[in-house]
Amino acid sequence: MSRALFSVGVLSCVVIVGLASLYRAGAAPGSSEDMSRDASPPAVGPAAARGALIWARPFNTAAALPSAARNYRVLYHSRRPDDSDVTVSGTVAIPSGNPPAAGWPLITWTHGTTGLALRCAPSNDTLDGPEHRYLSITQAMLDAFVKRGYVVVATDYQGIGAEGTPAYLVGSGEGRSAIDIMRASREIDLAIGTRYVVMGHSQGGHADLFTAAIGPDYAPEFTLVGNVAMAPASHIGELVQEVVTGSHPSPILPFVTYVLQSYAAYYPEIALERILTPQAIGHLRDTWEGCIDEALASGYWAESIPSRQFVIQPDLGLLLKATAANEPGQLRIVAPTLLIQGTSDRTIPPQATDAVARDLCRVGNSVSYRTYSDASHEGVLTVAKADIEAWVDARFAGVKATSNCNEPPSAKASR
Repeated sequence: MSRALFSVGVLSCVVIVGLASLYRAGAAPGSSEDMSRDASPPAVGPAAARGALIWARPFNTAAALPSAARNYRVLYHSRRPDDSDVTVSGTVAIPSGNPPAAGWPLITWTHGTTGLALRCAPSNDTLDGPEHRYLSITQAMLDAFVKRGYVVVATDYQGIGAEGTPAYLVGSGEGRSAIDIMRASREIDLAIGTRYVVMGHSQGGHADLFTAAIGPDYAPEFTLVGNVAMAPASHIGELVQEVVTGSHPSPILPFVTYVLQSYAAYYPEIALERILTPQAIGHLRDTWEGCIDEALASGYWAESIPSRQFVIQPDLGLLLKATAANEPGQLRIVAPTLLIQGTSDRTIPPQATDAVARDLCRVGNSVSYRTYSDASHEGVLTVAKADIEAWVDARFAGVKATSNCNEPPSAKASR
């Protein structure tokens, strides 16, 4: 169902267990039993350079892009928001044919919310996987780029698919994961170029904007030529404030638990016991047992009254300060941005993305904001596909991007 935080109304090292479970021999390709012999990842060693490749193996599960000549599942080093070393998982898809003289054009993909458990990682997807319905939609879009001669790298993000606590909607953690997999991919094949576009949807739209903002400084050896943010998550603090007073079960609540756990991990001044009741804290472990569609369908967080999960007068001050620092509309991005929003999105409210567009323009970014009538949260991926492909092709061709910041459309107004 939902990929990010919003409803209509508002806006640990288990690497070996988690990844090796995908590799038992003798299973049907694409199923949960699809494995490759002698392909288990190694134990994670000491810290290393950002983007250093730890492990790469060819694979052919549902997470592989079918048009790629080579698909790899990878582990690589990145940096948490506090700059400590972290191991991250992801995938690399390389097209067939000979690379251009400047190397394969590169897309780094940032995915929508799938969940916190290891099996929710996109690189762990199977035909019968809990998030396959959503991931199959994004895979089809990405596979079209591989057919067009692009390398596509796709991070699972920190703490999903590998070790640690997810940096859910913590922009620097998401962005570093998406940049460092580009570095890791060039250890697999130096024919992968250094010019890149970032693309992302929902949570990944948020991650996309942060990746584009920090990329030029974090990885100056690469050249950002543009970014495509589809229905990006935003207004995180407003979401939290809304759910605190909710008197009926809400699809927002599971997402809020992801936010609370990630922010408490990366902003140690945030104390969950000043926000959540002891009973709610006890049930946080539930969010690590299923993926997001399962969490939305049943279980404690799907069925609970939101307001009863919070202490009387929860201390939200430090949390709201942290979420404000992770709002994408304030970012300065040196390359052009294509911002995409469906007018019938019931996950990311159109008015939220309208506000992101205005804010990005206000701080001086070059933004082309495009809205799609009657397109849903996931439907916009298909409806906008041709426009996105043309826009990305133009950026790599060196065509100057146009901006409609002077007269941006309104997804809300066109509903």
